[in-house]
Amino acid sequence: MNRQTIELISYKLCPYVQRSVITLLEKNIDFKRTDIDLAHKPDWFKQLSPTGKVPLLKLDNNQTIFESAVICEYLDEVTVGSLLPTSPEIRASHRSWIEYGSQTLAAIGRYYSAKDKTQFNEAEQQLRQRFETLEQVIVGPYFSGQDFMMVDAVYAPIFRYFDVFGTSITKHLFSGLYKISTWREYLNGRPSVIHAVDDTFPSALLEFVIKKNSYLGGLLQKQHTISAI
Repeated sequence: MNRQTIELISYKLCPYVQRSVITLLEKNIDFKRTDIDLAHKPDWFKQLSPTGKVPLLKLDNNQTIFESAVICEYLDEVTVGSLLPTSPEIRASHRSWIEYGSQTLAAIGRYYSAKDKTQFNEAEQQLRQRFETLEQVIVGPYFSGQDFMMVDAVYAPIFRYFDVFGTSITKHLFSGLYKISTWREYLNGRPSVIHAVDDTFPSALLEFVIKKNSYLGGLLQKQHTISAI
């Protein structure tokens, strides 16, 4: 990549930012990361981002690219090698499962925002069904075999939620899903996945969910209180 500078405007907890960072690291692209507070967006960001969302990729000619899927494919196209399959049919399939990942993130939002046990159980069951569907298409150890692909960069932030929430709370979501369990282990050991967030991410995510006063937030607060004793 010939550009001298590239900046990723981001938010610490955003999973879409994580997939962009993972792609940047996998493609060995030097970049600057600038985290903003989405609750108090800087004026300069409002001027740059048509959607008001992160991630936003700023190039050294002041051109900006928004939407994580577009950012990741752009980064893939302007560097050597590819994180997408060569076959048009398989490439389209990967893009379909990337979209499935985005829909799963929306389901996770409902899961951690559910206000009572009934809503939580419904959200949990919906997530379980999504993961059961995913289990059927994984080749292993990564999504489509031995090679890490862009679709893997999409699911790593998804699984990170449940790593933070803990096995005692999330065990029902993944029980018996052996391909997903192996996939999670491989993703967790990948340097790009490890460094997509900083050391404060787990505590920041827990604080974020607990402050929502949701059913899961109550479980996490109780778990955190017990572990602190």
